[in-house]
Amino acid sequence: MTDREQTKTVSIGNRKIGGGNPILIQSMCNTKTEDVAATVAQILALEAAGCDIIRVAVPTMEAAEALKEIKRQIHIPLVADIHFDYRLAVASIENGADKIRINPGNIGSEDRVRAVVNKAKEFGVPIRVGVNSGSLEKELLEKYQGVTAEGIVESALMKVRMIEEMGYDNLVISIKSSDVLMCVAAHELIAKKTNYPLHVGITESGTLLSGNIKSSVGLGIILHEGIGDTIRVSLTGDPVEEVKSARLILKTLGLRKGGVEVVSCPTCGRTQIDLIHLANQVEDMVSGMDLDVKVAVMGCVVNGPGEARSADIGIAGGIGEGLLIKKGEIIKKVPEHELLSVLREELLKMQEMQK
Repeated sequence: MTDREQTKTVSIGNRKIGGGNPILIQSMCNTKTEDVAATVAQILALEAAGCDIIRVAVPTMEAAEALKEIKRQIHIPLVADIHFDYRLAVASIENGADKIRINPGNIGSEDRVRAVVNKAKEFGVPIRVGVNSGSLEKELLEKYQGVTAEGIVESALMKVRMIEEMGYDNLVISIKSSDVLMCVAAHELIAKKTNYPLHVGITESGTLLSGNIKSSVGLGIILHEGIGDTIRVSLTGDPVEEVKSARLILKTLGLRKGGVEVVSCPTCGRTQIDLIHLANQVEDMVSGMDLDVKVAVMGCVVNGPGEARSADIGIAGGIGEGLLIKKGEIIKKVPEHELLSVLREELLKMQEMQK
C-alpha cells in the first residue's frame, strides 16, 4: 500500500478527518428525519456497529428543525444532506448540523450558495461538496462527450473554486459514480489536484451482494492507493450492514485495528458438522466483542489445526466432537454441541485480559 495522501485536516463535530487521521466510516439513515424517535434509534444502532459519522436527508424544514433534538440524543457527528433549497442548509446549520452536504449546482443562484457559505462560516461548519456522475452539467457532458472521470473532477473543482472565492475553505469533497473503474480513475485524478479531504464511496452500488462486491473492489483500490479520508459502503438495505462491510474493508487493508475477524473454510466432502450454520453463529456472537483477534472456524479435524495456525483462536469440527485450537495448537477436545459455548468462554477470558 502506498503512503496516504496528506490532506488538509477538517473537524466534523468532535472528530477530525484528513491530515493523517484515521479513516472514518460514514453511513446514512433511511428513516424519515422528521421522525426523531425512529432516526435516533437507527443512529444508536449504527453507533453500536461502529459508525463514526452519520448523514441524514433534510428534504423539509421540519426535518431541519428535527436535527436539534436528534443531535441531543446521539454521540457521533451529524451531517445534513440538502438538495435544491438553500434555506434548508441554513436551517440545518442553525439547528446543530456538524457538516452539510450540498451540490452547489442544484442549490440555485450564486447568492443562494453565498447565503449557505456565510452561515457555515458563522458556525464553523464544514461543507461537503458532493458531485455524482448523474449530476454533471450539460456543458461538461458535451465537452467530454458523456460522463467521464475528467468531467466529474472538473465539475467538483469548479464548485470548490466558487466557494473558495466566497472566502471559505473548510471543505470536504466527494465524487461518486456507480461505475467502479470510473470512480477509481476520478479519485486518482482529483487526489493530484487538491489537498481537501475526500469522502469515498461507490454510489448506487446495489443490494447486499452486488453492493458489497462493487464497494470492496472500488474502495479497496482507492484506499490501497492512499486516497480517502472517510468512506461509505452504499447498500440498498439496512445501514448497519454498510458499517459492518466498511469496517471489514478497512481491517482487511490494514487501515483499522480492532474487532474480531472470523475466517472459515469453504467446506468440502470431509466436513462432518454444519459448518455454515456454526460459522454464522460465531460471526454473530463476536460482533459486539471488543477484541482485536482472528478466530478460525474449521470443518475438519484433519487439516483444521494447521489451517487455523494464523488465527489467535479457533474451533474445528469432527464427527460429534470438535477441537479448541490456539495458535495452531490443540487445547482440548469437546462435544460438538459445546463448541460455540467453549469458544465464547475463551474469547470472554481474552477480552477480560485485554482490559
